[in-house]
Amino acid sequence: MTSDPTARFSSRVENYVKYRPRYPEAFVRLLEDECGLTKQSLVADVGSGTGILSELFLRNGNRVFGVEPNREMREACERLLAGFPNFTSVEGRAEATTLADRSVDFAVAGQALHWFDPLSARREFRRILRRDGWVVAVWNDRRTVGSPFLEDYERLLLEYGTDYKEVSSKYGADELLRAFFGGDYQSNSFPNAQLFDFDGLRGRNASASYMPQPEHPTYASMMRQLEAIFDRHKDADGRVAFEYDTKVFYARLEDESSGA
Repeated sequence: MTSDPTARFSSRVENYVKYRPRYPEAFVRLLEDECGLTKQSLVADVGSGTGILSELFLRNGNRVFGVEPNREMREACERLLAGFPNFTSVEGRAEATTLADRSVDFAVAGQALHWFDPLSARREFRRILRRDGWVVAVWNDRRTVGSPFLEDYERLLLEYGTDYKEVSSKYGADELLRAFFGGDYQSNSFPNAQLFDFDGLRGRNASASYMPQPEHPTYASMMRQLEAIFDRHKDADGRVAFEYDTKVFYARLEDESSGA
């Protein structure tokens, strides 16, 4: 397992494209109501991955710069979003996007903030944002309790995840959010869900950077347990439900002169 966050997903792109959850339309409506998002707003999607969040803004009519350091994910994004002329793919990192000063109205990070160096990323986001621009972090936070399936699946991750505890502890950590935003921020949350047959569940599992891949010595054992969990909890249609809370955090960053 590589410790470099820019390389962790190189072998997982196909499953990431197929099985990662999308974001609800309510997220865009929130930004319209709370942050003044319009179709003319320019958006930097930093850590854009395969383009899940970029596509939501593109369908809203925005021009989007997708900034992604991982070549495999960036190329998948370029293929998937080739039909959107208002999309620009950029090789860059959260800490060094290569975008021009004061060039975007929104700097957003979808399912990516926990991979950033928060202080360096905040300085970079402040640099590329126009005055009165907004920084937005959003992710689909998988529920770990609330149904027997969710609880069994969480136990599977704790048993077999290579560094699951370390990665999952960063999601939503107040110290990370405060370091990144440099102070106060606003937040909101929306319910979200996916329904999977066993092939879908296997693909969703494989999309996570902390789960064993086929060459790993625990992979076969993990797959047997995953299939047993599925068989135990599938509904009459042969599916299980991944439930999420889509969590949104947003703020205007203070200027350097303010001491933030």
